[in-house]
Amino acid sequence: MSSTSTLSLQGLRKTYHVEGQALPVLDDINLDIAPGEFVSIVGSSGCGKSTLLRLLIGLESSFDGRILLDGQPVAGTGLERGIVFQDHRLFPWLSVEQNIGLALENSPRSPKEKAAAIAEHIALVGLEGFEKAYPHQLSGGMSQRVAIARGLVNRPRILLLDEPFGALDALTRANLQQELQRIWQQEKITMVIVTHDVDEAVLLGDRVVVMEPRPGRIKRIVPVAVPHPRSRSDARLARIRDDILRDFAQAEAPRLAEHPAEPRFEDYAFAW
Repeated sequence: MSSTSTLSLQGLRKTYHVEGQALPVLDDINLDIAPGEFVSIVGSSGCGKSTLLRLLIGLESSFDGRILLDGQPVAGTGLERGIVFQDHRLFPWLSVEQNIGLALENSPRSPKEKAAAIAEHIALVGLEGFEKAYPHQLSGGMSQRVAIARGLVNRPRILLLDEPFGALDALTRANLQQELQRIWQQEKITMVIVTHDVDEAVLLGDRVVVMEPRPGRIKRIVPVAVPHPRSRSDARLARIRDDILRDFAQAEAPRLAEHPAEPRFEDYAFAW
């Protein structure tokens, strides 16, 4: 595996402009991610966590602050950063191996080396025997395995994951979380996952970055000092999860207190 890299976010700010009005999305994000670390970023809707991932992959070019990879500014997309989205985004007319091979289009490797890399990563995600299968022949979990293989086949130094299991059923999601732990330990790659699922964030991350919204800021960073591989039934993980969930409960409390009283039945007008 390629050597992993230090990722540094310094004073990161992002603002969108909507109908002439400035809409701050991220404000003063400072975070250093060590080589080989698994960092989870968790927060409620609107905290800018997916925007943050888009900045890291290079899909957004307008921002303030600095994003550094081994001390060098990140500019645009690059083979050293892979990404997996919530939607697997497989091309339906291409087979499993062809979908994975798309990531190698700009690679200088020989055809033989590319074929070997594709086979290696199909094995890595446990899809041997499905090389010639098409997306419509795969389950949602299998399709997401293809997306993970595609994200890794270029041997990136950092893999970014944007709610990769959010669209899956609970059992498939749990299985793929365990698989992702295994792949991370085997490949020793830096991984950054954005999720709204606190259980997932704590199960996978060495640290959990808790964000608060409007604009998105880092509220705190919680270390998860539990060795890998982890079991979701571990009481230590449950305590950390409950601690983080209290942050969200506190954030929601003022809104709940200000919620207007529920209207009475006689306040409604019905067309009968």
